[in-house]
Amino acid sequence: MDGNRRWARERGLPTLQGHLAGYELVKKIGPWCATRGVECVTLFAFSTENWKRAQDEVGYLMDLLMSAVTRDLEIFMKNNFRLKLIGRRADLSEKLQKAIAAAEERTKNNTGGTMQLAVSYGGRNEIVRAACKAAESYLRHPDESRDPALSITEESIAQHLDTAGLPDPDLIIRTSGEQRLSGFLLWQSAYSELLFLEKHWPDFSESDLDAAIGWYADRERRYGK
Repeated sequence: MDGNRRWARERGLPTLQGHLAGYELVKKIGPWCATRGVECVTLFAFSTENWKRAQDEVGYLMDLLMSAVTRDLEIFMKNNFRLKLIGRRADLSEKLQKAIAAAEERTKNNTGGTMQLAVSYGGRNEIVRAACKAAESYLRHPDESRDPALSITEESIAQHLDTAGLPDPDLIIRTSGEQRLSGFLLWQSAYSELLFLEKHWPDFSESDLDAAIGWYADRERRYGK
């Protein structure tokens, strides 16, 4: 969801206004996806590198996240979406961690789809954490018939990713003109279609979502996987 700050600068507005506009769109994306049968949508809300930003900006973004998992949680309930956070949640305040856990618990039985919020997330870090967990799992339950050096496999890492149990993304959309993943779902995106849009995130519309889904469907018809 790139371009909030650029969107604000182009309009002569404070940076925080751009983030607020981006968040207002986040509240719409869930319902848009739900009506189109999207099983899982992942929003890259805050990267591990974003902690380096100005303290007031970071604090404001954390406040928006708190709103998403408390005041605006009814949006997820209304659209039957399960909420899940991926990333290093230990980096977050204890109060925010508890609010996230409560939101995940409240929405866990929703069956209309899953929305993942990637917060304090970095793809390389996720892979390292998953490999460490896979190694710890082997040490707790060693297999004497298997060479320990071969205990870490693609399957064992996948089982310990933040997204374990959910499908890899079919389509990744990045707004605001940048043409790179910037650490987003590096393991999971190996075979994803990548769509880069020039418009900033706050300007992304429901018709843009339809166009993106149509673009993906057309590529599937022409090339398959």
